[in-house]
Amino acid sequence: MMRKKRHSSVEKVAGTTAATKAKKSRNSGRQPKEAASEEASETVFVTFVRKAGVSLKHNGESHEIAVDQVVFQKRIQQQLQKSPRYPDILKEFIADLEAYIENPERFRNCLLPCIPQSSEGDVRSVSSFQESLIRMLLGIEMLQTLIISTLLEKLPEFMCDGTVDGGLNIPRMIINQLKWLDRVVDTKELAAKLMELVSVAPVEVQRDIITSLPEILEDSQHNDIARELNSLLQENTQLTVPILDALSSLNLSSSLLTEVREAVMATLAAVQLEDLPVVVKFILHSVSAANAYEVVSNLRQKLELEQCVLPPVLQASQIRMKSKSSAGSASKAASGNSQDSVTLVLDCIKSAVRFQKTISEAWLKAIESVDDVEDHKVLDLLVLFILHCTNANQSRRGAERVLKLKVRTGLMQEALLQKTFRDYSQVMRGYFPSILALAQSLVRSPDPCVVPFGGQMYRHSFTAFDSYCQQEVVGSLVTHVCSGVSGEVDVALELLCSLVMEKPSEMALYAVFVKGILDYMDNLTPQQIRRLFHLLSRLAFGQQQQGSHIQDDMHIVIRKQLSSTVPKYKRIGIIGAVMIVGSMGASRPKGKESQSSSLSQETLRQVTALLELVKSSSDSSPEAAALYYDELANLIWSSALDPQVEEMIGMSVLDDFQDDFVVDLGPDITGSFIFPACAMYNLEEDESQGGIAINLLPLLAKETQNKGEQQSQIGKQKQQKRVSPLCLSPFFRLLRLCEEKRHQGDLEEIDALVGCPLILTNMDVVDKVDSMSKAEKEFICTLLFHTINWFREVVNAFCKQKETEMKMKVMTRLQNITFLQTLLERALAGTPGYMPPVSNFDGESTDGISFGVPVNKGKKDGTGKKRKAPGKNAPEGVSHPEEATEADETQQEQPEKEKEKENRLGVSLTAYRPFFRELDMEVLSVLQCGLLSRSLLDSELHTKVQEEVVLGPTELVFLLEDMQHKLEFSLTAAPAKRAPFLKMRADKTVGFSHLQQRSTKDIASYCVQLLPTLCSHLENCHNHFQTLLSENNGIVDGPSTDVEEHQVMSSGYQLLLQVINTTFSWSGFSQPGQRSLLKKALGVLAGRLKEGGPELTMEQLVKHSFEYLLNFRSTMPSLSTALCLSQLLSTVSEKGGNPGAYREQTASLARRFLNQSWVTASGEKERGSKFNEALHTLLSIYLEHVDDVLKAVEEIAGEGITELINTSKDESSASWPTLNRQTFLVFYKVLMAELEKAARRIPAGKMSDSSEVQSEKLLTWNLAVRDFHILVNLVKVFDSRPVLNVSLKYGRLFLESFLKLGMPLLDYSFKRHKEDVQSLLKTFQLSTRQLHHMCGHSKIHQDTSLTNHVPAVKKSLELFVYRVKAMLTLNNCQEAFWMGNLKNRNLKGEEILSQRSQGSDDDDEEEQGNQELPPPQEQSDDEDQEGDSEEISRISRMVHSTEDSD
Repeated sequence: MMRKKRHSSVEKVAGTTAATKAKKSRNSGRQPKEAASEEASETVFVTFVRKAGVSLKHNGESHEIAVDQVVFQKRIQQQLQKSPRYPDILKEFIADLEAYIENPERFRNCLLPCIPQSSEGDVRSVSSFQESLIRMLLGIEMLQTLIISTLLEKLPEFMCDGTVDGGLNIPRMIINQLKWLDRVVDTKELAAKLMELVSVAPVEVQRDIITSLPEILEDSQHNDIARELNSLLQENTQLTVPILDALSSLNLSSSLLTEVREAVMATLAAVQLEDLPVVVKFILHSVSAANAYEVVSNLRQKLELEQCVLPPVLQASQIRMKSKSSAGSASKAASGNSQDSVTLVLDCIKSAVRFQKTISEAWLKAIESVDDVEDHKVLDLLVLFILHCTNANQSRRGAERVLKLKVRTGLMQEALLQKTFRDYSQVMRGYFPSILALAQSLVRSPDPCVVPFGGQMYRHSFTAFDSYCQQEVVGSLVTHVCSGVSGEVDVALELLCSLVMEKPSEMALYAVFVKGILDYMDNLTPQQIRRLFHLLSRLAFGQQQQGSHIQDDMHIVIRKQLSSTVPKYKRIGIIGAVMIVGSMGASRPKGKESQSSSLSQETLRQVTALLELVKSSSDSSPEAAALYYDELANLIWSSALDPQVEEMIGMSVLDDFQDDFVVDLGPDITGSFIFPACAMYNLEEDESQGGIAINLLPLLAKETQNKGEQQSQIGKQKQQKRVSPLCLSPFFRLLRLCEEKRHQGDLEEIDALVGCPLILTNMDVVDKVDSMSKAEKEFICTLLFHTINWFREVVNAFCKQKETEMKMKVMTRLQNITFLQTLLERALAGTPGYMPPVSNFDGESTDGISFGVPVNKGKKDGTGKKRKAPGKNAPEGVSHPEEATEADETQQEQPEKEKEKENRLGVSLTAYRPFFRELDMEVLSVLQCGLLSRSLLDSELHTKVQEEVVLGPTELVFLLEDMQHKLEFSLTAAPAKRAPFLKMRADKTVGFSHLQQRSTKDIASYCVQLLPTLCSHLENCHNHFQTLLSENNGIVDGPSTDVEEHQVMSSGYQLLLQVINTTFSWSGFSQPGQRSLLKKALGVLAGRLKEGGPELTMEQLVKHSFEYLLNFRSTMPSLSTALCLSQLLSTVSEKGGNPGAYREQTASLARRFLNQSWVTASGEKERGSKFNEALHTLLSIYLEHVDDVLKAVEEIAGEGITELINTSKDESSASWPTLNRQTFLVFYKVLMAELEKAARRIPAGKMSDSSEVQSEKLLTWNLAVRDFHILVNLVKVFDSRPVLNVSLKYGRLFLESFLKLGMPLLDYSFKRHKEDVQSLLKTFQLSTRQLHHMCGHSKIHQDTSLTNHVPAVKKSLELFVYRVKAMLTLNNCQEAFWMGNLKNRNLKGEEILSQRSQGSDDDDEEEQGNQELPPPQEQSDDEDQEGDSEEISRISRMVHSTEDSD
């Protein structure tokens, strides 16, 4: 009987489900009824069953069983076997069974579970759960096959019936009888019959059969059935889900699993959307570690989520169409279902990633390996979010790293993010925490390339998700703003502003959160405070006033800050109040209502009251009043105000300015002042009498007098301070912008101010500055600052005017500025400790810059240069020209001391730049005037000056310096850094307030517009120097050279190259949207050389631009200019797709410059720290671009430095004229650094390398070690501390690279290339010995800067010894290794005496052995090498003998 039960195991598969159903039906309360009638005529089947213990019931009652199932099966079997008709009785039994179940009702009863008999019989022997009659019979082996045949023949009768009354599905019940049978007699036949049924059955039955196969068949049939299912899968995609369910439950061989998975992958595109999750789950769950990457890459490629979800536009159109036919809801359901299916697909990926580390790594690798923008999919972003949301730290960090990498390289762009949020917002909602965390990480990144992408993630999250997410987004952005990190704050504020513009009503709900930032304004810059108040005032006072609930809070904050006596908070109050005026007084769009086109009287009254409040609050402080004028000017420039507000401001400004600062010019100027007053710089010749003048000197004198009487006359002082010369420039800027707005750019009403004189004093007094009192000196300096700032604002105002006369006046004002700056330099040099008047009022200028403004008295002996004639080293365009050391500058300037004695007192104005008014970008349009040079004047016989507006060289340098400062500030992306503990950060933004209000894209576009002009100036400079060289027969310092002019033109040349380089270096050009701008910029350069059009490719444009710029190489006046040209060429070459094509030309050019002798216009050789810095960079460029670095290093070290050693003190190397004793350190440092880099680039040795590859790598290392040996031994000749420092630092790094990359090579190539390895080690031993001597020298001299390197160097030397020993041991040559004690010696090879007395101590023992092969006991430097060669040859013999014995 047990055998029978086992026999029926296959059939039990089919029975389990039925039994389960029966159990459910019983447990749900159906009580069995007593059998009412007996069968009239008993057949064999009925008789045997009744005798075995089962009572067959009719009328819908369940059959009753009185005995246990096993007993029943045993009795049936015994009856059959004992029958005299056996084995024919089996067929008779089956025939009777078939006849019995012809009746569907009876058949159904036989498929349902039997119930225990409830009569007085032995009920206890029967368990509460019983199988169906058919299933019990299937457990009898002799009947099983026949019954299975009967059942499967019976099944087609019910195929089309579906679910009958009572919810029973007969085909499913039949299949369930076959599940989990203890044993299947003929599995193969059963499998064949089932698959035959599948081929003809309807889909529902097919699905039931296929999903039951794993529970019906034995393991031996799994592979065969899997193949059949696989072929079925190709034919019928409707059965995808059941087949995959079955396949995932079958026990398959790995090869078959791979075959099935590939087949499934092939049908992926045809799979229905609702089946997709099952397919993805099967593919991912059938992956092994070995093929994970391949499978995931394939799945990623074929899974097209974009085709799964309709875009919203199509969804909307479908909904409209279907709503017309009253089925709109169905369409919505369809779109929802598609998103649900995508969600399920992602859940499958999520579960696979979470539970299999190999799959998460494979996804990361698959996404990372995609290197084309077009190939990136929505799926990539979604998977990165999934990986980030899993608990594994590694997966989270990996997702973050890959996303940053993709964004940085421009492969994942904002368009992809937008598409993902637009089409999959429902799906994305589930990953919101990860999206938020990634956005935070990107915005906090120090890499400026990835920050905007993080911002877009925030913006789309706010737009696409629900209110909870919106609240989280706003909260996160507020946190960024309060972080104090400049870049982070800027991005977060910009995002909040854009959200307020786009979604004002939604943002109004979170206005209270944003208002919380007001408590953290201490760390914000003025520009950030402007943005903050802009967005808050838009919320509170905007047109719809959605955030009106914070209006009172805003008013309270503003009034509190305006009434503060602390300047910082008063500044914040003024900025905030003006921004509120901008929102309240903004012009309303016309239309909708008649009222909406203009301001209501109440609003106008509030605006007026607020302006009056600010004005009265700032009256007490000239700085506050000036800030108020500046802020109001910014508001008028940047915002569209209501005409009523503009008119109100404009009228009062014009009247007040005339009253405060303009006076009628009479024949005499009344009043007694420190210096005699006179009208200066008048451009209106015909109005010498009866004109107007700017009342500067008297106002300054009054202010100075008031400061002296400050204690005694506080009340009076308040009134006097109202008109301060500090307010002159800001007030004029406000007046000019008001006039521009009111008259559409026409300044006719105020054009008298461009040429009117100023009441000053005769500027000859500057020559007597040394004999003045301190007060007089400071007065004259302040007067000069105010005058220069007035002229700067005049140039700002009138630079855009088109009339020639106006252009001439603007040009004259520029000349006035440059002349006055030379006077100011001299005045400042004689006024140590002087603090200039503030001119940029929105920052902490007076607090922070006092430390930044040097008392340049100590420098005045060395800086014998005017600002406009910056000299040979570099123009003041570089950030801190005063950094040059006194020694260097004195060296350079000495020959000119007698010649320029009066200029020697000048100081650099670079440090004073924050005290000058900011020039607008529009001023740079003045560059479009032609360049005036001496040669042009001579050839034109001075005639053209009167006819045409021409820019002088000094003015050109002045404008280019300003342009370079602007571009460095805005286009050079500095990484976001934490705010330093000591606040020095604000200094960098002082003087760039107006520039900060422009986007970098606008600035870059403006520079590209100016490129043709810059190229013209560049060509003029080139022609100037070419003419000069031809006049002097190629000699720079010829007799006809004007030194001062040469300096100015040289500075202009260099600045032009710097400006163009900074423009092309803008990181924004790498963004896809700016490609056209880059193409336009390159087209300008290329077009100067070769006429082309838009048909030129980017590569061709780069090629022509490179050729154009290369033409300037012949007229470089200084090494700094030559370096700028090299850097510009390098930058331009990187813009194409193949920068490698220009490497050789760049290297050749750099070498040309290095091989040139650089002489100043006065005939002296160029020298000094600036020259050394330029030389360092140029030499680095040469070695980075040269084909063979090792060969180039050997050439310079072996030839150039050898020549230098043999020359006299002041001479240079013949082959490298820039190499002399002053520049040796520069060369040495670059050579060591580049040699170490080159060593790191040599591939590590592998065991699999062929003999040729090993030989090639050995040769490379031989060259590197030989170069290293040459450089290290130069220390014996050049033994200064900086040289030793460089040698120890890079010596250790080279040694570490050799240990890491070179020693594995020696391990594997020792036997094949024994001689080469020995030669290599022998040469290297000499170098390590020299390093050891340097360590000894450092210890003797107790030089901290050198001894800091010693422990690390000694550790590496020690490692080297044991590494060589390991290499010999690996190659069975350990007997060849001998380690002795090496005596400590100094650089000259002399033994260090303290060591002699101590003998050999343990600490030195290994280091002495650092002469890896047996180190000889040294006698002197000369004997060192002899000893080495003897020991090496002895080693060689030992190695050979060891090899022979092997």
